[in-house]
Amino acid sequence: QVQLVESGGGLVQAGGSLRLSCAASGRTFSSYAMGWFRQAPGKEREFVAGINWSGTNSYYEDSVKGRFTISRDNAKDTVYLQMNSLIPEDTAVYYCVAGRPAAEQRRIYGVYSYWGQGTQVTVSS
Repeated sequence: QVQLVESGGGLVQAGGSLRLSCAASGRTFSSYAMGWFRQAPGKEREFVAGINWSGTNSYYEDSVKGRFTISRDNAKDTVYLQMNSLIPEDTAVYYCVAGRPAAEQRRIYGVYSYWGQGTQVTVSS
């Protein structure tokens, strides 16, 4: 069993930065791939970024490439999402996920086993 708790959301002006953290409990954190999804009001939940269990492979949704960076620290059971050059379209609730998806499924939220409660990110123009 893995429990995920996100933090670091807030209100920021366009062009600013935020770093989200996701702290995991459970003894098998390092065996899971981790990721971030987001959901804006009136929109479907969408994939943002993911990272494999060792941290050696990361992947991103096209609109955040070059602006967001996902990383993990298995010694601290924590995954991070560094978000730079934020734009109003990044406004959403951001969710941390953990699971063992096949490579072709890793952008599908339903295949992940564990979800956090979400943290709100609001970018003002």
